[in-house]
Amino acid sequence: MNAALDLELLQKTERLAHILPALQAVLPAHAILWHNEDTTPYECDGLTAYRQRPLCVVLPESYAQIQAVLQLCHRLQVPVVARGAGTGLSGGAMPHRLGVTLSLAKFNKVLRLDKYSRTAVVQCGVRNLAISEAAAPLGLYYAPDPSSQIACTIGGNVAENSGGVHCLKYGLTLHNVLKVKGFTIEGEAVEFGGDALDAPGLDLLPLIVGSEGMLAITTEVTVKLVPKPQLARCIMASFDDIRKAGDAVAAVIAAGIIPAGLEMMDKPMTAAVEDFVHAGYDLTAAAILLCESDGTPEEVEEEIGRMSAVLSAAGATKIAVSQSEVERLRFWSGRKNAFPASGRMSPDYMCMDSTIPRKRLADILLAIAEMEKKYQLRCANVFHAGDGNLHPLILFDANDPDQLQRCELFGADILETSVAMGGTVTGEHGVGVEKLSSMCVQFTPEEREQMFGVKRAFDPAGLLNPGKVIPTLQRCAEYGKMVIRGGQMPHPELPRF
Repeated sequence: MNAALDLELLQKTERLAHILPALQAVLPAHAILWHNEDTTPYECDGLTAYRQRPLCVVLPESYAQIQAVLQLCHRLQVPVVARGAGTGLSGGAMPHRLGVTLSLAKFNKVLRLDKYSRTAVVQCGVRNLAISEAAAPLGLYYAPDPSSQIACTIGGNVAENSGGVHCLKYGLTLHNVLKVKGFTIEGEAVEFGGDALDAPGLDLLPLIVGSEGMLAITTEVTVKLVPKPQLARCIMASFDDIRKAGDAVAAVIAAGIIPAGLEMMDKPMTAAVEDFVHAGYDLTAAAILLCESDGTPEEVEEEIGRMSAVLSAAGATKIAVSQSEVERLRFWSGRKNAFPASGRMSPDYMCMDSTIPRKRLADILLAIAEMEKKYQLRCANVFHAGDGNLHPLILFDANDPDQLQRCELFGADILETSVAMGGTVTGEHGVGVEKLSSMCVQFTPEEREQMFGVKRAFDPAGLLNPGKVIPTLQRCAEYGKMVIRGGQMPHPELPRF
């Protein structure tokens, strides 16, 4: 073990001596961090179970500096991992031990607001919520609203194609972005999409949105803004049975209603958030649904009536409708604080992210309940129920290696079960390092090779965010052997907490 550590230290020392003078030639001294005490805060994102200190961190202050860093890293064949606010939950921003972490935190300006085209041009480091705050005087806002919107940045939202509680009606990041500007690993300026509804040439915008920092570095984003609705009201519906709640979600959509938001929480989660924010949740319910309607007062009244009728017919035991904006925000406060509330129940949690057909919501919840017994760990569940996006939070103690191992296996089981039910291994959190093995379950070797083909077209040397998202053939073969053995598949080169 000491020999391995000595070798790693030697590798890092040699690589740093190689790259540091080059970085100092293009960046001011204060924009380069390489001492352990300075780089430790960058060793992980929101997935804290795996950590790795980067070789160094750079904090450029201009586009020219970003370009220069990329050009020299390409020339020296040094890996680059872009980082925004570090709120990601799949390890997508976890550093490379012999690479440069490129922090884009200083690019935090709203460059332009246009009330006529209903767009905003923002730098990649602008917080999601800050866009809506800047557009508020125009009566506009940015619709995608991840739970981390107070902190997460638009560049990270583009990388992960983030959603939020209102994505059912208003769409994911992809549906709310017109243009993305950035740089390739070679430092070449690139632009995807355009200011109009269509752009000349190949439509590569959907490719870059959700690419998890593997294809290009995002610097500027043109987003769509929408008018603030005249009124919004929220229904809180209680159910005494999980299956009834799941069927109610499908019934709402089948009735031709597209709510502004349609969220589901199980009993353990409602208990956790109620104790945390006192949102007024029904603690006797097996599950609750939050269903929101927005628009004109007349539209909202009609839609609330229709949704209430559907929910009652589906077996709701209690229905409460917000009577004021304060009450509506109180209803949502619990859902928005689900993650921090879970931190009060356990030293650590791992938030999973998969999607299933809406009609299988009850099936996956019942399957997860069986997994709790199998792995001897608790799990609290919160869903973007309207689009079948699951966020089970597995509770564990990272100080216990056995619990971490069982948590990993629990999470993989949820993902594989989601695929078996006709879903996918990811929804809006991305693959990162967390779901590398699970990608082997969903995609064939031929499909993964096509993904590598796209990667090579943009980044032939594989320097941008290497080792993420797409598993190699060797890894998938190792994963197959692990499944047969019933053992554990540790992430390669990922020191655990």
